[in-house]
Amino acid sequence: MDLYEVVGLLAAAMAAGWVDAVVGGGGVLLIPVLLLAFPTYSPAVALGTNKIAAVMGTATAAYMYQRRTELDRSVLLPAAGLAVPFGALGALSASTVPTSYFRPVIMGLLITVALFVAFRPGFGVQQRDIVVTPRRRTTAILVAGVGIGFYDGVFGPGVGTFLIISFTTLLATRFLESAAMAKVINASSNLGALAVFAWQGNVLWALGLGMAVGNVAGAMIGSRTAMKRGSG
Repeated sequence: MDLYEVVGLLAAAMAAGWVDAVVGGGGVLLIPVLLLAFPTYSPAVALGTNKIAAVMGTATAAYMYQRRTELDRSVLLPAAGLAVPFGALGALSASTVPTSYFRPVIMGLLITVALFVAFRPGFGVQQRDIVVTPRRRTTAILVAGVGIGFYDGVFGPGVGTFLIISFTTLLATRFLESAAMAKVINASSNLGALAVFAWQGNVLWALGLGMAVGNVAGAMIGSRTAMKRGSG
């Protein structure tokens, strides 16, 4: 890789960190860039390398968010606990997905997330008046920890957005709380997936660590942006 390509990837990682912290879905930006940069590599390498940046970025955003909002630990802890093994299971399954499927799936997710954010820019900001029953809490735990955790290991893009949508829909949480919980769970599923990708040798460590620096910087800026939005 030449210098311009490296700089481009680092810039993409920073932008992805910002996007992920604000609305989720940073992987929708970064994974296609990695797929384009390494067309001869297995898509699992792009996913695995992205996970280094994603773990660091989501952990940073989670730390910044939790300083500003109370989290529903009765949902968060079991969901995060489930996200680790199911993220790992998803990563194990990723190697079985044909390469030809990845690009159309990624593009479809990119369009879906972009349209949702465009047409629902205020989702989670207005409090919804619903009764949060134990059944809703259990559903939120399973959707976030099992369903989305597994998806994060297989593909990953849009996870933050999907988690925020799940929490605002099922638990009527405001944006800031939903985003904070999403980051913790996303960091957990990323960690589980990264362990598998690393074990498989599907991680470009030097590049991934470099992108992690950019992703963390973007996450810090994006978290501040989102907290202003969520508290406004």
